[in-house]
Parts: sequence; C-alpha cells; structure tokens
Amino acid sequence: MSVIEISGLTRDYGNGKGVFDVSFAVEQGEVFGFLGPNGAGKTTTIRHLMGFLQPKTGSCKIGGRDCFKAADKVQASLGYIPGEIAIFDDMTGTEYLSFAAKYRGLKDGARKKELIERFELDPRGKLKKMSKGMKQKVGIVAAFMHDPEVLILDEPTSGLDPLMQNRFIELIDGERSRGKTVLMSSHMFEEVERTCHRVGIIRNGRLAAIDSVSALKAAQLKKYAVTFESETAAAAFLKEPFSCVGYAGNAVTATVQNDITAFIAALNKYPVVNLSAPALSLEEIFMKYYGGNGNV
Repeated sequence: MSVIEISGLTRDYGNGKGVFDVSFAVEQGEVFGFLGPNGAGKTTTIRHLMGFLQPKTGSCKIGGRDCFKAADKVQASLGYIPGEIAIFDDMTGTEYLSFAAKYRGLKDGARKKELIERFELDPRGKLKKMSKGMKQKVGIVAAFMHDPEVLILDEPTSGLDPLMQNRFIELIDGERSRGKTVLMSSHMFEEVERTCHRVGIIRNGRLAAIDSVSALKAAQLKKYAVTFESETAAAAFLKEPFSCVGYAGNAVTATVQNDITAFIAALNKYPVVNLSAPALSLEEIFMKYYGGNGNV
C-alpha cells in the first residue's frame, strides 16, 4: 500500500528552476532515498509533501490525504527534519523539546530520553550557542520522539560526526524493521546504500531514475580492476577504447558500459595476472547521471 504518493508534481519558478512532472510512491514500511545535488528539486518536493507549498499542477498525498488541503492532519502523523533547522534560538534544547512534546500531545517521555542518550545530546544549553551538529541532534530527537508512522527527512545527518551518522543509520534500520515509512533526502551515499529499499535520482527538477539500489548498480557502468604482468602491458592497454579511471604501475581500473565482450577480447591481448570487479558505489552511479558535474 502506497503511503506517500506524488503524481505529476510541477512547480515552475522560471529559468529551469523548480520541479516538473515528478511522480513516485513510497510503500508502507519502505525507506526511499531521494538523491540529487543542491538545486535539483529535492527540498521543493519535500516542502510540497509537508504542505508548505501548494502544487501548481499535480498532487501530493500522505495516507490518502492531500498534503496541502489537509496539512494539519497529515503533519500530525509525521516526523520531519528540515534541510535547514530553524528553531527558537532563545530557548534551551530542553525547553524546545518540551515545547515540541506539548505540541504533539506527548505524555510519555521515554522515547525522547532514549533518543537523547543514543545521540549523546546535552540539551540544556541555549540553541543559539549550539553547533550545527548539536542542533541537528535536537532536530532528530524532535522528529522521532513521538514515534511517527511516516518520516520525511531532508539531509538528516548534516553536521553529524561519523559516529553519530552511524547511530542515525542504526536508528533508521530500527524504524524500518518496525514498519515505518521513510522518505530520506541525502548526500550521504553510505547511509542510503545501507538503509534504503529504493532510490530516486532527481536532475534539474525531473526524475532521472527510480529503482532499487541493486538494480541501479546492475544497470550502469561496471568497474574492473586489472593487474597486468608488467607496467609495459598496462601502459599498452591504456590505448584501448575504454575509460580508465585509475592507473598505477601495472594496475589499471577501467569502466565498461553494458556489454563486456569487447573488454574481455582486449584483455586477451595482454598478460593479465589478476582481474576483479570492485563494487560500484551509489555515488559513482549518481555522478553517472550528472556526467561528472553537479554539486554533491
């Protein structure tokens, strides 16, 4: 059953900015990764899902409700982390979380306490004096403490150190196992690979691809690491019509599009002592869609 439904979403800001005919759905219990460089349309899409913007064309629904027309009811079931956390700077973290809990009608503080401990957050200081990472932790606690069924997360680990990023991944894994529905915009490719069922890649406001992580990897470039018997053989292989992305001594790393028959035929001309196929990262797949350009 689709929990999040976006159909033909269009909002044109002019000069090619905005989102154009974006359609996808996120199923119950699914973690969906939403990828794209700055300005590609991720946050605009998310702001429509949150009911902050009304679609010019198309629709956004969560739980069957129109995200703009029924924004109050939709937001009641959501956990949300914005791309830029703007919270009441004059409050302490403790005061803000208490305010958020009261707004949510949260009576039991056990979940909030568990999250504070998980992320080693000391919420007693003033928000305006907190670092980006500390504010991000406050935002995470606020988004998850009422145990929402649906989570909309825009760059949720921005500002977190690697240890806290890993703890966030563990948190998402736990939510996924409990059947929660998550849409997560991210530049952190490792967390997307480790947590998401499917990925949508948005480019210039339009979906460039949408599929499982494994399917996207399988459909794109293949990377091969070749060790030749000599540096002379490696240097000679560089003249073959393949894209070589790494070269050191007698070792070459090449990428091959689709059919590898020609690649194998070329290798047969040279003395090869080892051949391996390193896993292609989601980042490499992502950059393929942008031709090596774009701010990621």
